[in-house]
Formats: sequence, C-alpha cells, structure tokens
Amino acid sequence: MSGKLLRSVGLCKTYGKVKALDNIYLTLEPGHIYGLIGRNGAGKTTLLAALTAQLPPDEGRVTYGSEPVWENEKALADLCFSRELSGKLGSSSNGLRVRDHLRAGRMFYPHWDEEYARRLVQQFGLDDKKRISALSKGMMSAVTIVLALASRAPVTMMDEPVAGLDIVAREDFYRLLLEDYAATGRTFVISTHILEEAAPVFEKVLILKEGRLIEDCDTDALLARFCAVSGRDDAVAAACEGYEVLHTETLGRQTMCTVRASVETMAARGLDVDCTALSLQKVFVALCGHEREGL
Repeated sequence: MSGKLLRSVGLCKTYGKVKALDNIYLTLEPGHIYGLIGRNGAGKTTLLAALTAQLPPDEGRVTYGSEPVWENEKALADLCFSRELSGKLGSSSNGLRVRDHLRAGRMFYPHWDEEYARRLVQQFGLDDKKRISALSKGMMSAVTIVLALASRAPVTMMDEPVAGLDIVAREDFYRLLLEDYAATGRTFVISTHILEEAAPVFEKVLILKEGRLIEDCDTDALLARFCAVSGRDDAVAAACEGYEVLHTETLGRQTMCTVRASVETMAARGLDVDCTALSLQKVFVALCGHEREGL
C-alpha cells in the first residue's frame, strides 16, 4: 500500500453563515485506522468530502504525497470516500440497483477487488438486484461497506458505515475491517457516532467541534490526558484546583468532575478522592457535549 501522506492545509468551507470547516490542518499518516468523531453538524462529512476532492474548499488545499488531489486522476485513484446512501427522491444513487452501484465502483477504483466484493455481498445478505431506494437503512450501510472495502483504495474513508446495522452486522463489519487492515495496511478513516463499539478499533482519533479540529492524536495518548475525579465536594475542589474542569456533576455533598489531567497526576496529589480513567465516549462528551466550566 501507498506510503504517501494525505494533508490538508488551512481548509475552510462555509455554507451561508455556518463555517463547516474552520482552518483545518491535518496530516493522515499511512497504515492507521483513524476515528473521526463529532456531533451532528460538526463538519465530518464535509471534511471527508474535501479530503477526497468530492467538494471544493473555499480556502486551503489538500495534497496526497506532493501532489494536489483536486482534478488529479493519479491521486484520486488511491482515495475512496464511501458516504451514506439515501433512498430519498432526487438522490443520485437511489434509482440504481445494488449491482450497478458496485459496477460503478469497479470502474472508478483501479484497485477494485471483484472477488472480495462478491464475498462481502454474500456476507451481508445483500440482494444485488434490488434498487437502493428499496433497501432498508441497514442494507444501504452494507452497500457502502462493500464499496469501501472492495475498493482496496490505499486511503479509504467511511461515513457512518454502521448506521442502521444490527449488532451482529456491526460486529461483522469491525471484524472485516481489522482483517483487511491486517492484510493490506490500508489507511482507514471511520466516522461514527457509536463510539463504545468502535473505540477499540481506532488507533488515532480526530475530534471536530463546530468545524474546528480540536484533537488529533493517538487514542491512548488522548485518553491518558483526562480522568474523572469524585468524592466530597471540598476534596474534589481541592484536587481539581489549577486544572481545566470540563464537566461537573453534584449529588448532595458528592461531586464528580471530568478534568484535563491524567489519573496519575491527580492521584499524586494525595487527596481523599477517587481518580478513574475515562472511555473515549466520555472524553468526547466532555469535550463536545458540555460547555467548559470553572471550579
């Protein structure tokens, strides 16, 4: 697989008065699985589309290796963005049969693996004679997964690939993703809201908030920078003094704070509080689900 870097420099995109992308500087290193997370409207789909030249930015540029991706057939041959499908009238794909949609993928992606595509169609129980508009939400997601994996594109991006899938199909997807990653070393960027299941798969995490990239690092490194501190309110206040508190919950005299500090750092203060690590979902909620607070 390619060892080229995919970079964005100063990407900006505005829709009306809304800044969907606000000065995004990003480098995707080859051979990693990235998780792209953010609330609805944070700019995730816009970013993926801009990185793969499916949407022109208002400002900034995207390069693959040393070349721009926009109108560059050589660069685009290595990039795949498999976005959510819609059965709504007017959607560009809703009138196609599944087999025709995948045939278009075969024509567009030079690394396409037809045998793998057929196996995946069987794996997810897809009826390739059906029109996309007649599929359930879960089956539409399965089509996007087949397209993305079978593209064999060295850099593959997937927008909400498990939306609508039941738990068995979601487990199948993550297993297939890891198997393909181990076999090929492709770079994957996965945008999803179902973080509890996806977190163990992500080597690196990108967090978008209101069009800005607020976190870009290894998953373990990100989680190590936050913890929950709980105990009597006075002890918690003393323990958290001088640190950024992102969220506070209080029940009587008991308080729990989410703090930007490691468990080891907080525990070393020697105060009568409990310090626990946070899951990726908890860190995300603390960063994007609440306003920062002072204690």
